[in-house]
Amino acid sequence: MAMGSLLDPPPPRRKARFSDDTPRFLLTVDTEEDFDWTKPLSRESHGTQHVPRLTEFQQFCESEDVVPVYLVDWPIATSDAAADALRAPIAQGRAEIGVQLHPWVNPPFSEEVNQPNSYPGNLPRALESEKLATLHEAIVGSFGKPPLIYRAGRYGAGPHTADILRDQGIAIDTSARPLFDYSSDGGPDYRDHPLHPYWLDDEKTLLELPLTTTFWGLLRRQGGMIYPRLWRMPSMRGVLARLALLERVPLTPEGVSVEEAIRGIDIALDDGLPLLVLSFHSPSLLPGSTPYVRSAADLEELYDWWRRIFAYLHQRGVKPSSVRDVMETVVR
Repeated sequence: MAMGSLLDPPPPRRKARFSDDTPRFLLTVDTEEDFDWTKPLSRESHGTQHVPRLTEFQQFCESEDVVPVYLVDWPIATSDAAADALRAPIAQGRAEIGVQLHPWVNPPFSEEVNQPNSYPGNLPRALESEKLATLHEAIVGSFGKPPLIYRAGRYGAGPHTADILRDQGIAIDTSARPLFDYSSDGGPDYRDHPLHPYWLDDEKTLLELPLTTTFWGLLRRQGGMIYPRLWRMPSMRGVLARLALLERVPLTPEGVSVEEAIRGIDIALDDGLPLLVLSFHSPSLLPGSTPYVRSAADLEELYDWWRRIFAYLHQRGVKPSSVRDVMETVVR
């Protein structure tokens, strides 16, 4: 039984349904190594200095009754500090563990380090599978539980990813990022993928939970046609946003204001999405590690963003979810 490719939009019959009408949200954390985003990728030029900050973030989530899903890659899976910070919360159900594959830092190392190969789905099937199996084993050893959810590094799923996930016991993929196109440097094009959760096969063995991004503004219904045409004129995207005509809003604190995110949440709920998938990168917890958090004040703004968004989601009747909750409530 072959899976549908993660690169292709699914047929309507595969739309996933849940056993109740309560909207949910899932907080996913791309839990990865520190590296300079402005420099070429390297197998060696990275660190894990931000990892101790995970303890504070976990405590913050617990105070908000939110179960974060840590999607960890190889440097995190093999970090003693990460295991110390997360093993107990994961064992007690206060956090969950998942997989994120950054091929350039994940053994075995047989491919050239370059932009196309940084998307794991571009690798030969056997190599993509072996890297994921190696990472899966390390995660179980460090955190004590098998991961059930996967996100391809750089959202780089490929034609064989779904079959590989099924073979390795993964139940949920969350690699698809609708309204985004990474094909300019060899990545996938998700512009036509739906925001609604869907099954990747008719037998309902692998569930896709796309990251939530919406178009907002007077022209949002035409966003899929207009927005891609502006890639040669990125300043026009800002002009349209300022005029409240068209804005692309991913649900992340990285580069998105609270006000913008609230508009995105409202659109998603008005469109009937049963599950919102929020995300950010764990190195943002250490000022200076990402372009989004450069100072202690920026870090406080990051935490304030989450406080205000959690409060707004509660106000709108959107409940915190988890991988376990999704698995229990999705209708098969």
